[in-house]
Amino acid sequence: MSTADPGGDAVEGDGTDPFGRAIREFARDEQTEPLWCVDGAERVEHPIEGFYFAERDESAYETLDSDGLAAPLLDLGAGAGRDVLRFQERYEGEVVGLEPSAHLVATMRERGVDSAVRGDMFALRESFDRDRFRGVYAHGTQLGLARPPHRLREFLADLAFVTTDDAVAVVDNYDPEADGARDLLGWRPDPTPGMGYRVMHFEYEGDVGDTLLFRPFAPDVLREACVGSEWSVATVRYSNDHHYEAVLRKP
Repeated sequence: MSTADPGGDAVEGDGTDPFGRAIREFARDEQTEPLWCVDGAERVEHPIEGFYFAERDESAYETLDSDGLAAPLLDLGAGAGRDVLRFQERYEGEVVGLEPSAHLVATMRERGVDSAVRGDMFALRESFDRDRFRGVYAHGTQLGLARPPHRLREFLADLAFVTTDDAVAVVDNYDPEADGARDLLGWRPDPTPGMGYRVMHFEYEGDVGDTLLFRPFAPDVLREACVGSEWSVATVRYSNDHHYEAVLRKP
């Protein structure tokens, strides 16, 4: 049984969440200003429609099918529910969208997601019981918030706890060793091999979100973190020179 906060429709008192509020207002055709990604004096408009609502090519889901992704399935950082809605159509069994933002939980429900819950992807044991899911999907590079090595290993342990022995997890990140990563807003160099920094925050209608510290890491860093865990990196595939997905399996 899930112990995650089901969220509900009320979002008052949720704290500063310009990111979630802007996306919810976009979904309701009520967005008044751009959602900005900000690093100091530099700011770029966050492409809400393209990132959270535009349909992905069918081949992306066919690839996930071939990876063995299956329900019960957990989508970590599910955003506005674009992928969750497709997973509901493709798989028999429960599909859960997890988000820390009450605005995004409400958005998912308004868009037809059957199971949208509020919770922290880095505290999975607090939200779900052991062996709850056969598949886990995390798309959006939020894994970089794990800040390896310790928190990444803790995340992998929690992920193992809430999944079955035959589970498959598909996660993504930016590869800091690629040239394209250096063009990302908020990029900072890191002398540690395979590691990078990215610092930014969101702003909407004068509302300023928390500063986000991402640690982009190369696939080899993920492989090293899996040593001693229940996971191994089975496949790594790149969508461009700096963004990759990794398929994790239990040995």
